[in-house]
Amino acid sequence: MENQEPRESQCQKCRGCRHDAPRSNLSATDWLASVPIELSKCDLVEVKFKNTRKGFFRNVAALPLTPGDMVVVDAAPGYDVGEVAMTGPLVKTQIRRSGIKEWNDELAKKIFRKAKPADLERYEEVKALEHSTMIEARKIAEDLGLNMKIGDVEYQGDGNKAIFYYIADDRVDFRQLIRVLADRFKVRIEMKQIGARQEAGRIGGIGPCGRPLCCATWKNNFASVTTAAARYQDLALNLQKLAGQCAKLKCCLNYEVDTYMDLLKDLPDRNVILETEEGTWYPFKVDIFKKEYTFSSDKKMAANLVTIDANRVFEIIEINKRGEKPRSLMPDEAAEQAKKKVYNDILEEGNLNRFDNKKKKKKNRKMPSSRRDDQKNGPQK
Repeated sequence: MENQEPRESQCQKCRGCRHDAPRSNLSATDWLASVPIELSKCDLVEVKFKNTRKGFFRNVAALPLTPGDMVVVDAAPGYDVGEVAMTGPLVKTQIRRSGIKEWNDELAKKIFRKAKPADLERYEEVKALEHSTMIEARKIAEDLGLNMKIGDVEYQGDGNKAIFYYIADDRVDFRQLIRVLADRFKVRIEMKQIGARQEAGRIGGIGPCGRPLCCATWKNNFASVTTAAARYQDLALNLQKLAGQCAKLKCCLNYEVDTYMDLLKDLPDRNVILETEEGTWYPFKVDIFKKEYTFSSDKKMAANLVTIDANRVFEIIEINKRGEKPRSLMPDEAAEQAKKKVYNDILEEGNLNRFDNKKKKKKNRKMPSSRRDDQKNGPQK
């Protein structure tokens, strides 16, 4: 620990991380940042904007860019202002992850320059108009009777274009809305639909685990979550507990479901019914990690619960397949030990006089021997 370098010197060597910047779902780490520049020449740059929007641009001017730098990029038409998220050869991996199969050099947009104070001042001015524009756009959509919710507005860096993010359950015809918005705000309008999970990630918050929401910190790809993931993990199908702040099933239900599914491959069927001489046994509960099955003698309620391991379940299944029935669910040795086990008298615990004898013995033990002799011989005359 004494030879460990301070964080500042480490960050100067590792140009891919920014410990001073807040973590967001658009953040990325360049694991090849410490590789010599001669081995990592690449003019592709990943630039992130507001919400979940990212873009890939070419650094044709060979500007010395590092993650966190504000740059002015081509927006065709106009320009936009964004933050450099990643540089180097890992940008090609990010392009493949984003679903872009073919990268056409002619279609690649360029980075004009690093943002100047005038560019940043204009950027902050148009950014200050976003909230008021969103509130007014909501009123316009309500007046037009559109079944949609405008969740956010993002202005382009030069202020000539605005992207309206909206949520809608059904298909919405917003052509009239675009005309009204363009006439009202005097900018080019672009409508972009987002889901409930994207909106929750934009707003942020604290989850029931006590940590910031995954969708607001690091998660940007949302896979479908079904109730089957909860069933595999033996979770109660209570939608109020399984739903997140987006009113959808929690994304974290998918985090451990693969582990449960791998363990279940080596276990008997969870709905197996066993036949013994004592009767029919129905599955009540399964402990996947302990590999234990609990069976009930009644199909609809918990009665005469017996817990056995998975190997014993396999044995009984094989016995039933041969048309035979074992004596009981428990192995013969375990069943004999259970019969010999001494149980405590439950009624004795409710006896009010159960402490009297103990108190008398305790008093006699504390009393001096001379006094105990006097009590035995009676009072002396």
